Amino acid sequence: MSAQKITRIVAVAVVASFAALTPAPSIGVASVSASAKKGDLHLTKECPPSTYTGAAGDFCTITFSNVAEIAVGSKIFYDQAANTPTGLLDSNIVLVVGTGDWAVGRCTLDLTTFLGVCTLSDGTGPLAGFHARVDVSYVGGPSFAWDGTYSFTRPGDR
Repeated sequence: MSAQKITRIVAVAVVASFAALTPAPSIGVASVSASAKKGDLHLTKECPPSTYTGAAGDFCTITFSNVAEIAVGSKIFYDQAANTPTGLLDSNIVLVVGTGDWAVGRCTLDLTTFLGVCTLSDGTGPLAGFHARVDVSYVGGPSFAWDGTYSFTRPGDR
């Protein structure tokens, strides 16, 4: 057997032994499973006149979420006023779950049909690396549905 083959076999054995004896760090394991997390996103938000009038800074409240990181009660704040440009809501948004736990994005909604699209591009805390694209539709009263897909790309995976 050549020296090169023996060196390779020894190197593989050393790496395998090290891997078997070294406990996997819990942070690394959580990071791997979270980075692979993706799926369908379904939210319902309520925008009553007491919290949303179409002014910059107004917000809607999440009343249903199928994604654990987005709790019921989370708020979506709109940076720009509705009807600018005329007939549209076209605004930067901040999805706030809690202190230090938020994601940023953008929503555009046709104020005649109440159909639109929102995208979220990143966040902090449990929403770090959060990405989503949803279709917006009106469901009645002050409520709207967000239906689409989401994924997480953690900072170490970029």
